[in-house]
Amino acid sequence: MSLFSSINISATGMTAERTRMDVISENISNANTTRTSSGTPYKRKLVVFSESKPKFSDVLNNTLSKSNESNGVKITAIKEDDSPYKVVYEPGHPDANENGYVEMPNVDVTKEMVDMISATRAYEANITALNSSKSMFMKALDIGR
Repeated sequence: MSLFSSINISATGMTAERTRMDVISENISNANTTRTSSGTPYKRKLVVFSESKPKFSDVLNNTLSKSNESNGVKITAIKEDDSPYKVVYEPGHPDANENGYVEMPNVDVTKEMVDMISATRAYEANITALNSSKSMFMKALDIGR
């Protein structure tokens, strides 16, 4: 494992969690959007993570050097949640159907806030891991003096 591998892994985690927070913010800001450009209510978006797969040349080099290096995390996709829309009775709403019901986005603000807290904690954990690696490197340099 290379010297900066742990820093690179923490950096990919921080980037992924930042993207997750951006998507959660978009979901919260569109929690009451009943009409998008396609004419339907806003659909909640979800971020899908996966392990970052190294390139073939990296795998070959790691195998030859008997290294077991990981490349962190990557964002595989940002998908729309297929759960049903909420139906609310609001006869005066411009998007109400003939019975007075409005299809609202499938965004639950409470759930989004819990996801935001989770993403924030994961981001902070990656910062802590990065700072620990940096501290170990500094201690190793101090030993050499």
